[in-house]
Amino acid sequence: MRPEPKTFFEAGLSFECKRCGKCCTGAPGTIYVAPGEIGPIAGFLGLSVSDLIQGYLYPYKNSFSIKEDDRGNCLFYREGCTIYSVRPHQCRTFPFWFRNVRSESLWRDVARQCPGIGHGKRYSKAQIMEIALSTMEI
Repeated sequence: MRPEPKTFFEAGLSFECKRCGKCCTGAPGTIYVAPGEIGPIAGFLGLSVSDLIQGYLYPYKNSFSIKEDDRGNCLFYREGCTIYSVRPHQCRTFPFWFRNVRSESLWRDVARQCPGIGHGKRYSKAQIMEIALSTMEI
């Protein structure tokens, strides 16, 4: 049996969302909303699913992505995430996205932008791997 390869996060990594919005604002991107996340967001906002889709989402892959303003900011970010308790999986799993934990240098790049990295709860290697694997298709 081959030994499991070592990672730069063998001892885990600390992270606590500071709700600063740095991952919600700036350069445009895709904010994937899985099919099962649409209803809870609509309900939280008191909107019908069709009104949510029409006003805030655009078709992406097998579901939708949240629209952004002309500066690349998520439409649900206004001095804080207005849907934080029902935010999409993509948002919930940041910064432990697969693409961010592939190497220590990629992690350091993200850490320079995110003030929550290095603070708060310590995530174990197993927790990080589980989260990262859940984001491989995002």
